[in-house]
Amino acid sequence: MGIILWLIVGGIVGWLASIVMRTDAQQGILLNVIVGIVGAFVAGLLFGGGTINQGITVGTFLMSLLGAIILLAIVNLFRRGAVR
Repeated sequence: MGIILWLIVGGIVGWLASIVMRTDAQQGILLNVIVGIVGAFVAGLLFGGGTINQGITVGTFLMSLLGAIILLAIVNLFRRGAVR
């Protein structure tokens, strides 16, 4: 059940991050899920004190969204040479 929850929340986070970064038209649902999960993982490691399994709260959701936005900004730097 946990992996399904990670996929659903990762998809939502990735989709919201792609809307914020204006890359939604370039990405499909699979890339949104990947960006959301990787962004949540990175944010959990950086801001969560080294743990990634803190449960889903408003704080962890926003932290995951921030991680996904940062991840998309880094991808945009390498893809276009500038953050949009």
